[in-house]
Amino acid sequence: MGTVSGCRGEERRRAGGGAGALLGRSRRRRPGMGPPGSRGSTSSARGSLQQLLLFLLFVGPFNCFASYSRATELFYSLNEGLPAGVLIGSLARDLRLPTAGGQRPTAPQPPLSFTLASRGLGGQYVHLDNRSGELHTSALEIDREALCVESGGAAVFGEADSMSSSSSSSSSLSSESCLLLLDVLVLPQEYFRLVKVKIAIRDVNDNAPHFPVPHIHLSVPENAPVNTRLAIEHPALDPDVGTNGVQTYRLRDNYGVFTLDVEENESGERTPYLIVMGALDREAREEYVTVIIAEDGGAPPLVGSATLTIGISDINDNCPQFSDSQLNVTLYGNSSLGTHVATVHAEDLDLGSNAEITYSYSQKVPQPSRDLFHLDESTGAITLSSKIDGDAPRLHRLIILGNGPGCIPAVITVLVTIIKVMMRPPEVVPRFIANEVEGVVYLKELEPINTPIAFFTIKDPDEKYKVNCYLDGDGPFRLSPYKPYNNEYLLETTKPLDYETQQLYEISVVAWNSEGFNVNKIIKIQVLDDNDNSPVFSQQLIELSIEENNVPNAFLTKLHATDADSGERGEVSYFLGPDAPSYFSLDKTTGVLTVATQLDREEKEKYRYTVKAVDSGFPPRESIATVTITVLDKNDNSPRFINKDFSFFVPENFPGFGEIGVISVTDADAGQNGWVALSVLNGSDIFVIDTGKGVLRAKVSLDREQQSSYVLWIEAVDGGDPALSSTAKITILLLDINDNPPLVLFPQSNMSYLLVLPSTLPGSPITEVYAVDKDTGMNAVIAYSIIGRRGPRPESFRIDPKTGNITLEESLMQNDYGLYRLLVKVSDHGYPEPLHSTVMVNLFVNDTVSNESYIESLLRKEPDINIEEKQPQISIEPTHQKMESASCMPTLVALSIISLGSIALVTGMGIYICLRKGKKHHRADENMEVQIPLNGRINLHMLEKKPMEISNI
Repeated sequence: MGTVSGCRGEERRRAGGGAGALLGRSRRRRPGMGPPGSRGSTSSARGSLQQLLLFLLFVGPFNCFASYSRATELFYSLNEGLPAGVLIGSLARDLRLPTAGGQRPTAPQPPLSFTLASRGLGGQYVHLDNRSGELHTSALEIDREALCVESGGAAVFGEADSMSSSSSSSSSLSSESCLLLLDVLVLPQEYFRLVKVKIAIRDVNDNAPHFPVPHIHLSVPENAPVNTRLAIEHPALDPDVGTNGVQTYRLRDNYGVFTLDVEENESGERTPYLIVMGALDREAREEYVTVIIAEDGGAPPLVGSATLTIGISDINDNCPQFSDSQLNVTLYGNSSLGTHVATVHAEDLDLGSNAEITYSYSQKVPQPSRDLFHLDESTGAITLSSKIDGDAPRLHRLIILGNGPGCIPAVITVLVTIIKVMMRPPEVVPRFIANEVEGVVYLKELEPINTPIAFFTIKDPDEKYKVNCYLDGDGPFRLSPYKPYNNEYLLETTKPLDYETQQLYEISVVAWNSEGFNVNKIIKIQVLDDNDNSPVFSQQLIELSIEENNVPNAFLTKLHATDADSGERGEVSYFLGPDAPSYFSLDKTTGVLTVATQLDREEKEKYRYTVKAVDSGFPPRESIATVTITVLDKNDNSPRFINKDFSFFVPENFPGFGEIGVISVTDADAGQNGWVALSVLNGSDIFVIDTGKGVLRAKVSLDREQQSSYVLWIEAVDGGDPALSSTAKITILLLDINDNPPLVLFPQSNMSYLLVLPSTLPGSPITEVYAVDKDTGMNAVIAYSIIGRRGPRPESFRIDPKTGNITLEESLMQNDYGLYRLLVKVSDHGYPEPLHSTVMVNLFVNDTVSNESYIESLLRKEPDINIEEKQPQISIEPTHQKMESASCMPTLVALSIISLGSIALVTGMGIYICLRKGKKHHRADENMEVQIPLNGRINLHMLEKKPMEISNI
């Protein structure tokens, strides 16, 4: 709800074309009054309104300085603590501007614009829609207590604070009002006005009462009468106002003698009062501790509390009292001056000055007794103040008064009976050499033997009797006559004093005469401490242990050393020795030993260094202890193979369970954490590994021709919990041995033959022997040779030792017709013993084959062939050639030339063989030569294997 007023708080109409709009609504309407501008208003009211408008038309320009300007006030109220976006009010609607639902103008009008005149404090808490004129709360939450803290709940904040005092409407606000002021400009010119917006912030109960101090002390005299009221000086505070502020107080425990009351002054402040409801007695109870609780009037109410201590102050309600009414004392007539006679003591239950007691003689005590016995008025001690004469009374009645403030004195009687003595006791007169204060002698503990303490003069006051003396008491002291003087004695030490053994000695010098009278002179000797003791560690060897990977600044131990000396001389400080690593620290005062960094057992397992304990004496003394620290192992290291890849070369046919190689693995951890178990992850059906020694073995003999290499993965697992592991790759390469003889693939049988025409030219290829070897390298290099011949002229044919090609060497004559049988040896170059196979090559020299059965019968006959032992001369280039570093370049050049030559040779041979085969087939067709195929079957799975080039890893 908004309230609109004119320049001086009056309502005005705007003269404009005979039509006007009411600029505001009154905050309170009278009963029965309709809304401004309603059609139901009476004609008399309408006439009065017209007269008022006419008056304002003449007076308005002088008051407002411009006929077109308007100054208007709007009042809104809202709770504190609302979120952003809450609607506060609509300026357009409350000002009854055209956009607020009023009558639309016939002619087009420019849109209204609402703008804050300035972004002051009030503008931070609201958001003004420039088009609609709606005011909303902003993201900055309104806290009434923070906003209006300056004036205790009644304050004005905004662009024009002066409005709070000049506005007639603000005078109606309560003292608890908290206002935000906004200046809003309404445009365009046709509707221009300055709107003063006042927003009253309503309080909510969002603060609990709190006491300014946590502990409140209040003193009540013990004689305070019932219904005594005492104000509590620190009442509770509550930033909230009204009923949300503090309303009541109560005590958690009133002990049956207290209650609370609250008084409110003219300004509304509430002060709690403590009321005494029962009798108090400090001597029975001197303090009451309870909790005072303050409660506000919110819904629900909030409370705050503080500790209330009620001290009962003392009054003088008790008087001194003696425990006895009479004290009897006996005193010898020869007592020396200052002899203690007796001490009287009275008690007063009060405190402080109320309990102060002074002692005095009663007026009934005669003056001679007063002169003979001195009474200390503070302590009540009675001492002999003068010598007792022979004619002095033998009985003295001393009446002593115990005086307290405002009290009747307490009375005690001391009866002193003096026993007459015929002779006086010996006298002991000390003369101190050592330092003496009030009868106490002070000696340093390091004083040497025979240190003099005092001279004593022993004499008989009557000079009639012989006087002797001796020393009574324990201690390293001696009293001996000091010659050549008589009755002079010297007191001295007999051995060094030790403060740590005994600090105080009490001895007596006893003098007695021949009549048996004696006197004691008590001497107290205080031994002064010196820095003669070094600190002592509880352990000279401090053995510690800590797990590795500890947290930084980990606690190790607390060192403890004691020093028997006293005072500063016995205060011990702790220091690390020069051999201690820098990452160890030792607290100088507490002796706490810590390590600043993480320790690694694998880096260093044991630490050994010294620590010092130093006292504060002068000069200081110190002692040394040794600290040993064992770093305990944690399973923080995985097993590590010496290589990630292992390669082993094993000859084939290696016996089963033979040692292939050793897998070396280490683990930096210790104990169970460092125990490593090895296992084969793949190929476990063939290979096994010795867990302890790491020896790799094969269960069966290995054949390179079946598989030339194996790749295994070995896993190493340690014994930690949880266990750590690592893997390594194992490559096993099988080295070939010459265990396979060459296999002849062609010819397939010893019974096959080939027709050779007599017209064959010399040098022509006739046939070939083709063989393969399952081995590799030199073991698979094959050489061909004819080791046996039979025929008309068997030397007519030769075989190429490398290729196995059989060629005709000489022209065939008429006499050379017939069957030729060549025994061919196919041999490898294996080591240490070459292996070989033989095949029979049968050649039939003739123009035709007219009788096959005859030839076959010849073939079935066992040939009579002489075996030639001559080995074939073949040049074989090894796969690997050892070269010396000195001839590297020539060797490379030679190899390059050989390689190029080999390529050219192979190419030429290929072309030559193709041409010869074509010519051969052509001639066979012409001469109708018949080639009989060889019987047998070729094993197709037998393939020539390329030699594998292997290098050691």
